[in-house]
Amino acid sequence: MTRTAQFRSFAEFYPYYLGEHSNPTCRRLHFVGTSLVIALLAYSIGSGKWLLLLAVPLAGYGFAWAGHFFFEKNRPATFSHPWYSLVGDFAMFRDILLGRLSL
Repeated sequence: MTRTAQFRSFAEFYPYYLGEHSNPTCRRLHFVGTSLVIALLAYSIGSGKWLLLLAVPLAGYGFAWAGHFFFEKNRPATFSHPWYSLVGDFAMFRDILLGRLSL
């Protein structure tokens, strides 16, 4: 599928998303970034330090985009499918935790 492909559902998008994350180092960097996002969200909410929420996109996208630009050598799906890509990050995180995807 091309970058401009239209997906009717996340179920259609997710196989494409996984194909864009075939490099294990890229997946590892996504996993680290998503872990940091979850930790920052939890800590910000738990401590009331709301300014830390500004670091959430930096943590998530910083690691993910480094994986794409330096290891996967492709353009992040975020640029063409931002919402599906965000959901894809968490779905891939879940699949790694459940052992469905390897690091």
